[in-house]
Amino acid sequence: MTDIRRNRLGYFLAFAVLLVFIILTLFGYTWLCGWVLMLFFLILALTFRASPKLKGFTFTTMIFAAVSLAMYYPEHFRSIGDFKLLGLMIPLLQIIMFGMGSELSLNELSAVIKMPKAILVGIICHYTIMPLIGFGLANLFNFPREIAAGIILVGCCPSGLASNVMSYLAKANLALSISVTAISNLLSPLLTPLLMSLLAGKFVAVHFGVMVWDTTRVVLIPILAGLLFNFFIRGKMKWLDKLMPVISMAGIGIIIVVITATGRDNLLKVGLLLILAVIIHNTAGYTLGYWLSRLLGFKERDCRTISLEVGMQNSGLASSLALSMGGIATIGLASAIFGPFMNISGSALATWWHARNPKGDADALAG
Repeated sequence: MTDIRRNRLGYFLAFAVLLVFIILTLFGYTWLCGWVLMLFFLILALTFRASPKLKGFTFTTMIFAAVSLAMYYPEHFRSIGDFKLLGLMIPLLQIIMFGMGSELSLNELSAVIKMPKAILVGIICHYTIMPLIGFGLANLFNFPREIAAGIILVGCCPSGLASNVMSYLAKANLALSISVTAISNLLSPLLTPLLMSLLAGKFVAVHFGVMVWDTTRVVLIPILAGLLFNFFIRGKMKWLDKLMPVISMAGIGIIIVVITATGRDNLLKVGLLLILAVIIHNTAGYTLGYWLSRLLGFKERDCRTISLEVGMQNSGLASSLALSMGGIATIGLASAIFGPFMNISGSALATWWHARNPKGDADALAG
């Protein structure tokens, strides 16, 4: 069977399963709908994986499959016996941040010296555009106080790891992307609590010192440990080098599913409006990051990079901080939606840019 015929069969099966889901919903068989919707996304993910152009959407589609089960059967994703699954969130995020540190090298960090202006602009744009847009949306939509604070929290977090992958796919400046992601995360123990105190203080109580420590133990310490791992051990245990990205992806998936299950009732109340706010937040970050870079005279590759760095947040950190603030079912909702959506929008944007070589950048034409 050719790839084209296999893809057509996959889409046909996905459409048939989606039709079954709609029929079951109309007739009130909600106890079965979650499994059928999960099957729809799973078939779609496998079909995407077989397509070179859509392969980047596979992981996010599989997240949607798991989230479908969490929305319909939340009780299964809240605890196992007496153990609450929320207890996994901080250790998982620490592992993810360790994985990020282990992917860095001193050579990559030395890129700061080579392109300080681009890195500085990327970080300033990230820590001004996203927090201010989040603050504006929180006030515009008149959400409940904790949900509004969650939108601001997403905006105050550093760049997400996915931005590096998207920059590579978009034929952007990967060295710049890695540098901005790393430095924005290293600065987050100071800047995230500071911005939250300034912008979210009227919605929820923000304890600056506590948040500094929470961000430090979740982000800074694991990244530094990963850097040491890279320097002393990386390459000596190749099986671990291959395993870390898989663990990171699985960890992100588990975090999103657990938050969805925990905040499911609140999500049903404000879901559509919150999704709209997240879409505006994410796309405004891409747009403003790109055009401000253009106005400052950066090359196309750098503009693409800063756009992705501004628009893609560390939603896992936002979820962890929401848990520490005691509002995972409310403050954590925005990050649970932002994570999957930014992967979809980032993949789409990177795919669109991939088909268009950066003008005037000869070194990108071979990419």
